[in-house]
Amino acid sequence: MVKKIMRSDPKQFSTMQNQKNVCVKIAVSFLCLGLAFRLLLSDSFSFSSSSSSSSMVMEETPPPMAEEKTESPVFHLPLEASSDSVDFPSNNNQIQSSQNEKCDLFVGEWVADKSGPMYTNESCNLIEHHQNCMKNGRPDSGYLYWRWNPRGCELPKFNPRKFLDFMRNKSFAFIGDSISRNHVQSLLCILSQVESAVEIYHDKEYRSKIWKFPSHNFTLSVIWTPFLIKATIFEDMDGVSSSETQLHLDTLDTLWTKQYETFDFVLIGGGKWFLKTAIYHENNTIVGCHYCPGKNLTDFGFDYAYRKAIGLVLDFFVKSSHKATIFFRTTTPDHFENGEWFSGGYCNRTVPFKEGQIEMIDVDSTMRGIELEEFAKATSLGSDKAAKLKLLDTTFLSLLRPDGHPGPYRQYQPFAKDKNAKVQNDCLHWCLPGPIDSWNDIIMEMLVNP
Repeated sequence: MVKKIMRSDPKQFSTMQNQKNVCVKIAVSFLCLGLAFRLLLSDSFSFSSSSSSSSMVMEETPPPMAEEKTESPVFHLPLEASSDSVDFPSNNNQIQSSQNEKCDLFVGEWVADKSGPMYTNESCNLIEHHQNCMKNGRPDSGYLYWRWNPRGCELPKFNPRKFLDFMRNKSFAFIGDSISRNHVQSLLCILSQVESAVEIYHDKEYRSKIWKFPSHNFTLSVIWTPFLIKATIFEDMDGVSSSETQLHLDTLDTLWTKQYETFDFVLIGGGKWFLKTAIYHENNTIVGCHYCPGKNLTDFGFDYAYRKAIGLVLDFFVKSSHKATIFFRTTTPDHFENGEWFSGGYCNRTVPFKEGQIEMIDVDSTMRGIELEEFAKATSLGSDKAAKLKLLDTTFLSLLRPDGHPGPYRQYQPFAKDKNAKVQNDCLHWCLPGPIDSWNDIIMEMLVNP
């Protein structure tokens, strides 16, 4: 609020001076005394604010942001601030819009955030070792000090206590591939700052798990089903295949469909597994394949199967009598450069992209196009009695974060013995803590302000 300064009328003051000189002297004395007192208060307030601000910066000061360097895999501290560094915006914990309208949560930019992550690898023991970048020796930490900022509004930071209260006596399932597992670990780490989760189930491979938050009677699950549909997979835990995956394009995976009616909330998504070699079945008959050289089969391409699978999944929700809230997550882009995960590809960038600095590759663009089309089709057929479908369109905001992946630090101290060692990079999953934590901010907003 701008305060207006009141000014006296000089003619009126002159008249009063002639008539009541004594009164004026007294008034002027009081005026001078008031001004002196105001200046004293102003200086005192300014000094107090500066001292408080300095104290906060000393307590939790992130390393300065480094300039983007494509070829350098790490920063070296101390860092030099980039010439185009972003000012730290204030976080007032309210969605704001200049037109008082709901903004698009998925269009915006990553802005510098000196508050940093809500947890670390020391405060959370639930981080899978492949994503535990700090423990594995990643030397830079600038990637931790960014937050997603939707255009035209302010996105509140995730409130774990409020979330747990919201989820009291409810259940939430994350269904999909290892990105879903990556995401649920992020959520677990944030919630563990309020209440520790108790693991009550895991499968033989520790891919599917169930946790309980006893004081809130809240159940959180992750179900590993990378195709979402029925699949026979001949691949070990190291990703080595002994035969082609057999995909049944007209049948959902009962691992998750049989449990669906026990869930109040579901977050579901897939994607990258459909790029693998697979034989396609429909009506219990082989109809074609994706990338199967040497087989006398029609290669339909991955998009054929992906459209069938996503359409089947969303149709299941629309036709089910169980009224749950469904977050349908779009595909997650990777950031491999100069190769793939198996051919020396790496991701060594240290700051986020800005809009216009990167374009989506054809594969991700095709997948997201299918997702949006099938989602629009499903929502047009939905009814008040069906599940509530919500689009969690994380593709674009994820595309802008090439700096948030484990890279070579998917394994412990990869360069301890040889600084030039050739190691496999992970440029798909996310470091924890890392950019994927912001997905929870968005989910919280979608729950609180549907």
